[in-house]
Amino acid sequence: MYRVKKRDGELVDFNIKKISDAIKKAFEATSTEYNESVIDFLALKVTADFQDKIADEAVTVEDIQDSVEAVLSRGGYEHVAKAYILYRRQREKLRNMKNTYLDYKNVVDSYLSASDWRVKENSTVNYSVGGLILSNSGAITANYWLSEIYDDEIANAHKNCDLHLHDLSMLTGYCAGWSLKQLIQEGLGGIPGKITSSPASHLSTLCNQMVNFLGIMQNEWAGAQAFSSFDTYLAPFVKVDHLNYKEVKQCIQSFVYGVNTPSRWGTQAPFSNITLDWTVPNDLRDQPAIVGGKEQDFTYGDCKAEMDMVNKAFIDIMIEGDANGRGFQYPIPTYSITKDFDWSPTENNKLLFEMTAKYGTPYFSNYINSDMEPSDVRSMCCRL
Repeated sequence: MYRVKKRDGELVDFNIKKISDAIKKAFEATSTEYNESVIDFLALKVTADFQDKIADEAVTVEDIQDSVEAVLSRGGYEHVAKAYILYRRQREKLRNMKNTYLDYKNVVDSYLSASDWRVKENSTVNYSVGGLILSNSGAITANYWLSEIYDDEIANAHKNCDLHLHDLSMLTGYCAGWSLKQLIQEGLGGIPGKITSSPASHLSTLCNQMVNFLGIMQNEWAGAQAFSSFDTYLAPFVKVDHLNYKEVKQCIQSFVYGVNTPSRWGTQAPFSNITLDWTVPNDLRDQPAIVGGKEQDFTYGDCKAEMDMVNKAFIDIMIEGDANGRGFQYPIPTYSITKDFDWSPTENNKLLFEMTAKYGTPYFSNYINSDMEPSDVRSMCCRL
């Protein structure tokens, strides 16, 4: 005689009365009349339905419950089947709640001892109090994703390691690209009860606003945050204030160090991407440059020299690394390669490929012989 395999792996003797009792509860929950002979007949149909699921002289509780649902639906008791499915789901939630309550100690201990794989799921999360807080809340959020959002097939595939669902600790979208032009035009604000900053009039102010913006938005998303046309939009600020290279480099340095500071949830640095045009895109070339939220009497196309200065400063900083010579994780730069790219051995070109050779840091978007333009991907988070 076959046995029943419970959820904890324990094997118990098969008892058809338990199937009958479960079916009765579903009938009673829907106020559907029944007699014992109908219940007994349905229970027998259930045993026939799961015969092909018996393996090693055992059948699982889940397989039996699946058969109950199938028999009720095929037998003309669809509304009773729905009640049974709902009851089954509620029981599952109660089990999950009980497990969550009992496992709180294991959740904390597994982080403290670094024995849980989730501790190292994200390489940017440091072992810290912030990391502990993220781990604790993430365990609850991950269970919510698997029980309330994903269907059983997907959830079970993750639990059985058939596939891996990354970043289940965050109940939000993954990544987003943002308009740097809008930040330059409007400043940083728009949130009731929070401070508002006017549009930046100087490069140093804009760099601080970009750091703050990326940090704020990172707290609302699981993955990367991005700006496009970084060098194009910053160049007019250099032109207006007649900044020299040293001053430009100081501003860009404050931006780079700012986005590498562990300021987001889990004691992480904001995962940030920037796209650099290298040459002014066609759709921006004749547009009036914006500084301090106002249009200037010159265009972005008039700022090529300043744009080169921004690119040189950024690359120099990335090559130098931090005080210990360590390369910066962020921002991850992507350079647009178009037919206008100057392949001659200019100073900036040499620096660009020196950075590439040293760290493998930048990515390149190749638009040569492509149907796409750099402007087509500005709303994207990254082009990795």
